[in-house]
Amino acid sequence: MVPVIALVGRPNVGKSTLFNRLTKSRDAIVAEYAGLTRDRQYGEAKWQGRTYIVIDTGGISGDEEGIDAKMAEQSLQAIEEADAVLFMVDSRAGLTAADQMIAEHLRKRNKRSFLVANKVDTVDPDLARAEFSPLGLGDALPIAAAHGRGISHMLDAALGIFPKDNAEEGEAVEGEVAEEVAEGQEAKRIPGPSEKDGIKIAIIGRPNVGKSTLVNRMLGEERVIVYDQAGTTRDSIYIPFERDGEKYTLIDTAGVRRRGKIFEAVEKFSVVKTLQAIQDANVVIFVMDAREGVVEHDLNLLGFVLETGRALVIALNKWDGMEPGEKDYVKTELERRLFFVDFADIHFISAKHGTGVGHLYKSVQASFTSAVTRWPTSRLTQILEDAVREHQPPMVAGRRIKLRYAHLGGANPPLIVIHGNQVDAVPKSYSRYLENTYRRVLKLVGTPIRIEYKGGENPYEGKKNTLTDRQVNKKRRLMSHHKKAEKKRRDKKR
Repeated sequence: MVPVIALVGRPNVGKSTLFNRLTKSRDAIVAEYAGLTRDRQYGEAKWQGRTYIVIDTGGISGDEEGIDAKMAEQSLQAIEEADAVLFMVDSRAGLTAADQMIAEHLRKRNKRSFLVANKVDTVDPDLARAEFSPLGLGDALPIAAAHGRGISHMLDAALGIFPKDNAEEGEAVEGEVAEEVAEGQEAKRIPGPSEKDGIKIAIIGRPNVGKSTLVNRMLGEERVIVYDQAGTTRDSIYIPFERDGEKYTLIDTAGVRRRGKIFEAVEKFSVVKTLQAIQDANVVIFVMDAREGVVEHDLNLLGFVLETGRALVIALNKWDGMEPGEKDYVKTELERRLFFVDFADIHFISAKHGTGVGHLYKSVQASFTSAVTRWPTSRLTQILEDAVREHQPPMVAGRRIKLRYAHLGGANPPLIVIHGNQVDAVPKSYSRYLENTYRRVLKLVGTPIRIEYKGGENPYEGKKNTLTDRQVNKKRRLMSHHKKAEKKRRDKKR
């Protein structure tokens, strides 16, 4: 069984920095900002032949109110799930009342805990050990997470009792955190939850439309923080799970506001993580607030999803409690303003009460299948020939555009490459006609289609024929004869 290690401590003691160091990733946002991490973040790592799971958590201070109380609940839940706890303290700040409160909780839970004194790069490690000895959790393990100092000794202590993976001796151990790794040095990333098998589903939308509520409803547990405040989610949280024998990875993302309304640097990082999550996903569930209808920024976000080519499912949340007249108006607006994503299934749901949420999986499966299915060249060419027979391409400079054959150039989204002559002159309207034809015949749903044209190259383009002496003389005689004939014609007209 893979051991689970939880990182806990006060806010801003370096938990996310250590998480990124251990997982060799940048999954957790790191900044000089207390309370930045809110939801539990899971990552996979390896050390000396042992695979383990790391949980990054929000800070615990003991006097939480509002959303901070929700963060503390997430941290306490991580402690319950973990096989071992790395309790991190700040060597520069020294011992605090919050540290004593966390230590007391760990002793009560009888958890295998290790005291980790971070930020010892400017503090004497012996002084740090003495400073935190009253906590009663043994000698502190001095580290500097930002620079990789002391990581080896810490992992030896924390993972020493867990068995090694079945690896051949002499094989290089992947994921080993070397003390010599300098700050900022790039390392090979270990596949984490976002790279495992299964459909990756990104839940995106504007702030406070119910994305985290939907994630919890789909998972059947309070996995991420839900609070009546815009911007509750900051990181992109990857959550692998199974349903009816199928593997999925849900990605809860931060809400994206218009650029002019983003002022905090932390929110800018959150938006970047959301856009990266869209590119990393197989299917995007775009969540909108039914009571607000379609707003301009929704269209901008949908445009980005189309640019990335991801399969799309639209969920209108907070549908419950609306009057029939309001529902009819929203449906009319959807049809009018979302015509450019008419290939996507639209679901009217209530994430809070669970209404319609189960139907999302059917659309996700259909969209994913449409996005990754591959078709033979003969099938795509036959569809092209039938489309051209039914509706010919236009004439260009007196010549008909000729489209000869088609083949698949890629998947997710499907890329159909069409070969022919004068393809640079194919109008957009005809390309849309071909897209709709392929979508109808192949029964594609929930995924955009891209059409790419390739023209036949002229093998003699750029080549100049060199004439022999005999050909040059013959050309001169013909030109001379042509000039004499022209002169006689002009003389006769006079």
